[in-house]
Amino acid sequence: MTDASARPRPEEFASGRPVVFRNATVITVDSQGVLENADVLIDGDTITGVGPKLEVPEGTLEIDASGGIVMPGMIDTHRHMWQTALRGYGGDWALSQYFVFYYLTWGEVFRPEDIYAGNLLSALESIDQGVTTTLDWSHALRTPEYGEAALQAFREIPGRFVLAYGNYLGAPWEWANSPEFRKFVTDHFNAPDDMLGLQLAFDVPASDEFPEADAFRAARELDLRVTTHAGVWGATTDQSISSMYDGGWMTDKVTYVHAASLGPESYQKIAATGGTVSVSTESEQSAGQGYPSTWEIRKYGIPASLSMDTSVWWSADFFSAMRATLSAFRSRDHLEAQSKGDTVNVNRLRAEDVVWQATMGGATTLGMTDRLGSLTVGKKADVVLIKNDESPAMTPILNPYAHVVYQAGTADVHTVVVNGKVVKYDGKRIDLPLAPVRDKVAASVEHVRSSLGEQAWDEWMHPQIPEDEQIANPYQYTEDE
Repeated sequence: MTDASARPRPEEFASGRPVVFRNATVITVDSQGVLENADVLIDGDTITGVGPKLEVPEGTLEIDASGGIVMPGMIDTHRHMWQTALRGYGGDWALSQYFVFYYLTWGEVFRPEDIYAGNLLSALESIDQGVTTTLDWSHALRTPEYGEAALQAFREIPGRFVLAYGNYLGAPWEWANSPEFRKFVTDHFNAPDDMLGLQLAFDVPASDEFPEADAFRAARELDLRVTTHAGVWGATTDQSISSMYDGGWMTDKVTYVHAASLGPESYQKIAATGGTVSVSTESEQSAGQGYPSTWEIRKYGIPASLSMDTSVWWSADFFSAMRATLSAFRSRDHLEAQSKGDTVNVNRLRAEDVVWQATMGGATTLGMTDRLGSLTVGKKADVVLIKNDESPAMTPILNPYAHVVYQAGTADVHTVVVNGKVVKYDGKRIDLPLAPVRDKVAASVEHVRSSLGEQAWDEWMHPQIPEDEQIANPYQYTEDE
């Protein structure tokens, strides 16, 4: 173990000196696979070396990674970041209650500063937990002023973000073609930027009409990717997919979020057009969009990435996302086999597969496989060290992929590097205090709470739950017995 006096001091990481992780178990997520007792060298914003006993430039800062796992930064491809300010508020909601609360009842009380506060907290949480790239499925941007508030949060947190611009209170075929939105795009996205991207976020409800074609047309004119909630039970169905396909709008620049309740033809259309699926397993298991689609889309060869959806229900813990996704797939395999009187003897989905989905799968969904998703020389230096010398769960490390998925947790995120900048070291964020963020979130919560009023606030947090029907039990003892 490195002498404490030889460890880099947090302030040294601002010097621009190269950084090397030494003696780690390295999960490269490329053709090298797992390397034992290996190093990862970062110079500027780029990975410049991966392998054992690397020679490094003079003056390189060395991080002792022995007893730890170095892996690519994780990538969340669908998170409603603005809703983080109401963390856990809807923990007992059904999906319909979520829709009614935001879409039909209280969506209009949220101000630009509420978007800013939620995004700021979510962005800070992302990098703190080793999620170096997050797609913000920002569907409350009623005007460009709201979009600017979302962007302001990203400018204050040194992570990598994609703003998926949406407005659930407006018609996408209208706002995506408005002069105000076009000016927003020109003002803020007039040059390529690896740290901040833009997509369009809108849904295609099941309908005989298809006005969303004009929103797809806008995306094509602006050369933007589209992310859309598909296969959400009772809302976006196979008919939605047919509308998109028949119109010629399904391409490799479209991401289908959830895709949990579609038929074979829809999955074939997604596969044939090069689409990807963002799987939010905890959301699908709890909210009812359908069974998590990883099990189904595997048959069609559709690439999957992972996402956490919204912290108004669930956490932003990506270890939980990997664990839930692997467990849901295996659970479905067992149920399918047992329904036929069979037994699963070999697990088809491995821990390695969900680590890929959390990293390279995310890069695939974002169209950034040339820059992100693996520890490959020449790629951007988004790197995470999982190491906790005081955690019993971090020793021994025998199967690195399984260790990341089933043993490690957010408390074990030791060091986080985004675009070559060390933003967290030895378990502590560098110059990123929580207190000012917490104060902004508290003010946002107070505004929303006062807008609802105490009665509505409490009723929405604690929805009435119907009583379970009790089944008569013929095996209870009677007094005579």
